[in-house]
Amino acid sequence: MILIADSGSSKTDWRGIDQKGNVTQFRGVGFNPYYQSPEEMATELSDEFLLNLKEEVLSIYYYGAGCSSDINKRSVSQALQHIFRKANIMVDHDLLAAARATCGHEAGIACILGTGSNSCDYDGYDIINSRPSPGFVLGDEGGGSYVGKKFLQDFIHDEMPSNIRQETMSYFNLDIQSIQENVYKKPFPGRYLASFCRFITEHVSDPYCYMLYYNAFRDFFKKHVMKYPHFEKKKVSFVGSVAYYNSDILRKAANDFGISVNLILESPIAGLTLYHKNEK
Repeated sequence: MILIADSGSSKTDWRGIDQKGNVTQFRGVGFNPYYQSPEEMATELSDEFLLNLKEEVLSIYYYGAGCSSDINKRSVSQALQHIFRKANIMVDHDLLAAARATCGHEAGIACILGTGSNSCDYDGYDIINSRPSPGFVLGDEGGGSYVGKKFLQDFIHDEMPSNIRQETMSYFNLDIQSIQENVYKKPFPGRYLASFCRFITEHVSDPYCYMLYYNAFRDFFKKHVMKYPHFEKKKVSFVGSVAYYNSDILRKAANDFGISVNLILESPIAGLTLYHKNEK
């Protein structure tokens, strides 16, 4: 059996493909080796779905947030090997997952807009160029943590419309102390910041919420896509919930820069499943 994982900081999509091509699937917690040790990840991996497959899995293709460096790849591999002792394990960046899922074997620019953000220039086989992705403090333009951070800044400084502020207080029971505690003291602050995007998307008919996304997407295009050579001639595809659930705004921001948007997928897992089934 082949096991495929697409892991972000918030969730992991798993697909198992058996010898007959039958597919099983499961969604679990997310992982990020920047914030978790191999032991912590191995504990989280001890889920019934995965434990039931541990004797059958012979190959694992794991694509994950934070898996760009060799040391982080080794950390994830160690965690997986703890459960899947028979498996051959490949760990790579979630950017490669986005590229393989949306472009297959064709060239293009692949982007991630989920909790965080990232992008790459893909030649149909490999990533040939990518932009820095320094995380939610210094980057993540267009991602959920970036949008959520701006939203909370406006809440703290009373710079959002009064109707949205009142609904925010009612919906989240927010105050400055709870925000600071979640951002500075609790684990996974990026995930916390991105959690406000569901509310923002539900209120996107309000010009304030619309512009939060529109301006964030413009910042993403300027910092990422427009830095690639001949970007205006290339198809640009996206994976991630922020891109998927706000696709109309994303396409509008792209069009204003003369950028051609191709696919927008909520998750790359279906595209990865097809890619690896064809690679067998």
